[in-house]
Amino acid sequence: MISLFSTTKDLIMQIDNFIDLTVTASLHLQEGIREYMGGRFDDFEKRLGVVLDAENNADNLRKEIESRLYSQTLIPESRGDVLGVLESMDTIIDTSKGTLFEFSIEKPVIPEDLKTDFVSLTDPVIKSVEALAYGARAFFYDVYSVKDHIHIVKFYEKECDSASERIKRKIFASDMGLSQKMQLKNLISQIDSMADDAEIIADRLSIASIKRIV
Repeated sequence: MISLFSTTKDLIMQIDNFIDLTVTASLHLQEGIREYMGGRFDDFEKRLGVVLDAENNADNLRKEIESRLYSQTLIPESRGDVLGVLESMDTIIDTSKGTLFEFSIEKPVIPEDLKTDFVSLTDPVIKSVEALAYGARAFFYDVYSVKDHIHIVKFYEKECDSASERIKRKIFASDMGLSQKMQLKNLISQIDSMADDAEIIADRLSIASIKRIV
C-alpha cells in the first residue's frame, strides 16, 4: 500500500522522530523508577532533566509537523486524524514527566519488599507504549496492520491493571500508616495511568485507521 506521505519523506522522518521521543520518554520513566528504587537519587534527578528536554523537543517537533501538514499538499481528510494521534501521544511524555516529578517532589519512602514491584510494574507499561508506537507508524505505512498492534496495547494495559491491583492489595495489607499507603497507592496509579493513556490513544488510532480504509 502506498504510504500516506509517500512524497514527503522529510515529514515522515519528523513523525518517526516524534514517535521515538514518546517511546524514549517512557523508557526514561522506567530507568528513573529503577534508579529511585536503587537509591541512586542523583542519577534519578538527572533522568528527570532528560525527560524535560524530551518534552520540549517533542512539543517543538509537534508544532513543526502541524505547520507542515497544513502548508504542504497532503491528504486533507487525514490531517485532523494525524494531528489528533500525535497530540494524544504527547500525553505519554507528559505522564512520564509528571510521574518522575511526583517522586522528585514527594520523595516517598518505599519499603524494600515493594521496590521490585514498582520496577516490574513499568514492564507492561513500556510494552503497551511500544505497541502503540508500532501502531502509530503502521497508520502511516500499513494501515491494515494497525489493529494487530492495538490488540497488543490492550493486552498489556490489562496486564498493567492486574499488576497494579496486586501491588495495591499488598500495600494495604501491610502495617504501614494510612498516609504512606495512600501515597504509594497514588504513585502506583500514576505509573499505571500511562498504559491507560496508551489504550485511549490506541482507540483513537483504531477509529482513524478505519476511516482511512473505508
